[in-house]
Amino acid sequence: MALEIDTGTGLMPAHVWEPAGGSGPGLLLLQEIFGVSEYIKQRAEDLASLGYYVVAPEIYWRLDDVSLDEDAPDLLDRALEVMGRLDWSTAVSDSVAALDYLRSRETAVGVVGFCFGGGLGFNVAAASSPEVLVSYYGSALPNLLDLAPKVDAVSLHHFGDADDYLSPATVDQIVAAVNGPDNEIYRYPGAGHAFDNPMPAFHHPKAAALAWSRTESFLSRRLPTS
Repeated sequence: MALEIDTGTGLMPAHVWEPAGGSGPGLLLLQEIFGVSEYIKQRAEDLASLGYYVVAPEIYWRLDDVSLDEDAPDLLDRALEVMGRLDWSTAVSDSVAALDYLRSRETAVGVVGFCFGGGLGFNVAAASSPEVLVSYYGSALPNLLDLAPKVDAVSLHHFGDADDYLSPATVDQIVAAVNGPDNEIYRYPGAGHAFDNPMPAFHHPKAAALAWSRTESFLSRRLPTS
C-alpha cells in the first residue's frame, strides 16, 4: 500500500505494510543508499509478519533524476551520486514527519534503519524519541556521536568486523558513545558492510541470519506486539 505523508513542505511518497490484524506498534523503516529497494521491501514484509505496522518513506523524493536500477552494473556509483545530492537535515525532518504519522495511528513506535538508514535513524531518534532503535552498520554514525546523549531509545546496533567503511577502531568509538545499560551491540566476524543485503557483493549469510534473529528477539521484548 502507498500513501503520501505531509512534511510541511510537500507530500512525501511512502510505502506501507500492515500486519495481519491491521494495526500494531509502528516501525519507521529507513532505506539504504539504494532507495526503497526489493530488499528493503522484503524486510518490511518480514517486520509486518511479526505484527508491526511498517512505513518506508521515499527519502530521495525531493531529488530529480533518481535512477537506481537494481540490475545496473554501476548501481553503487549511481547510489553514491544520488546520496551526495541529498540534504541531510531535510532527510531527518522528512523522516521525523513519517515517524509523527506513525504516532498519529499507533501507541508505540520504533525506527529500523540499514546502512545510510542506520545513521539517519540514529539522528531521527535523537530528534524525536521513538521507543526503540535498530541500526544496522549506520554509515553516518561517526559524524553523529555528539547526538548520543539525546538518543534515549533503547537501541540495538549491528556491525561487521570486516566493514570497509567502518573500521574496527571506528566501531570502537561508536560503541563507546552509544553503549548504555539497556542497549545491545553486536559485532560479526568476517562480515563486511551491508552484510544483511542479499546482493552477492555484500551478503554474509551467517551474520545476516544471526543479526535478524537478534533483531526479532529485541523487538519482541522492547516493542511487543501484544
